[in-house]
Amino acid sequence: MPQLVDCHTHTLFSDGKSTFRQNMRAAVAAGLSTVACTDHLAHPVYMDCAIDESRLDEYAAEIRHVREEFPRLEIIYGFEADWYPGCEADIAAARGGATFLLGSIHYLDEYAIDWDEDMRAWEEWGADGVWERYAESWCEACFSSARFDSMAHPDLPRLMGPAGHTPTIALEPLWDRMAEAAREAGVHVELSTAALRKNLGDYYPAEGLLRRFCQADVPLTVGSDSHESSSMGFRIADAYAHAARIGYRSIDAPTIDGDWRTVALAD
Repeated sequence: MPQLVDCHTHTLFSDGKSTFRQNMRAAVAAGLSTVACTDHLAHPVYMDCAIDESRLDEYAAEIRHVREEFPRLEIIYGFEADWYPGCEADIAAARGGATFLLGSIHYLDEYAIDWDEDMRAWEEWGADGVWERYAESWCEACFSSARFDSMAHPDLPRLMGPAGHTPTIALEPLWDRMAEAAREAGVHVELSTAALRKNLGDYYPAEGLLRRFCQADVPLTVGSDSHESSSMGFRIADAYAHAARIGYRSIDAPTIDGDWRTVALAD
């Protein structure tokens, strides 16, 4: 069985519900070998789920403490950093010694795209417009000078589909552009099990988009996007099997020193 890694986790420092210690205990119980700590990092005040910048030193200290308490786990100091115009200076000022940067897009302009309490983006642009703007921004983020290591949930607008916000345009041309951007930028893409928890019937990214990333030789990281200890490592083994069926032979995991290691997938 390949070593299980979870490269997308949250704590009480941002919008999670568990402490680092609770997460790591759950990680050990789930048989994980590597956990990336990726609480939200963002500067604009409207992104209110991000870590309080006054607590960044405390965040780093807590990661050092759990590394000492759980020596068998490889615990990565990272952030999930939102991309927005001008984010690069904010990220550089705040990331400190973090060695893993997971890029994501949750807002277009100041409009949330995955929060049902703020539907302004969907009301103003419609589903077609949201998808087009999201794909364009996601591609731009791949080339950001912030140098994201991996890009999270590349088809996040799917989340609003069950509520009736489904596009009428063909998504395949957008997917082709996203796969090309990730390949040219040399960035990883995350295969996330979070979509399974949200009853979307597939992973992030959906199979059609994942196949395009595979055909473009875009490497994968894998994560649960856990926001509480009970979902640490959620269906990571299933994600490995899914990636293998698509055609991937390995996934990548970040290391403490900022390098990568390869985890071969079972045939």
